[in-house]
Amino acid sequence: MNTVSKKLCLIIASTAFIFAGCSKKPKRPDPSATVLGPNTGGAINPEAVAVTADTTSTLEQRPDGVIETADMIKGLLGAVYFDFDKSNIKEPERAKIQAAKDYLAKNPTYRILFEGHCDWRGTDEYNLSLGDRRATAAKKYLISLGVAADKVESNSKGSLEAKKNAADDEMAKDRRAEIIVLKK
Repeated sequence: MNTVSKKLCLIIASTAFIFAGCSKKPKRPDPSATVLGPNTGGAINPEAVAVTADTTSTLEQRPDGVIETADMIKGLLGAVYFDFDKSNIKEPERAKIQAAKDYLAKNPTYRILFEGHCDWRGTDEYNLSLGDRRATAAKKYLISLGVAADKVESNSKGSLEAKKNAADDEMAKDRRAEIIVLKK
């Protein structure tokens, strides 16, 4: 095959490829022809939705701020708060760990994870260490209440979720050990 016929074949193949790849854009329907109509703004009228009570459901209503997945429940038990640069458990916070013990007694297949947090001040390494000390202190206290050690875990997040340059009241909320219920 000579070079002219090779070039001609290449041009024909390129043209076929270009036209084969092009397709027309789909035509959008008129908004008045859609289910929601032109003036609903994409929202469903809540009064038009029939609500039926399911009396056979085994689901229970969770309070606001509680996150539940197939593996864990976060926010059900209140967080244990700490003073600045401290990992000792204050007297008023001990009731929250007692509540975790009581919850485990009612749900013996579950476990508890203490997740240690810090405010934004300090180095990453120091905050991870402080978060670990806070989570470990809460873990040891729960074990001292009679919970089996294999039912309790600890982890440190350090200042990963802390608000940077936050006010004092916001930083106080960052100095905590979250109590997370592990289902599996």
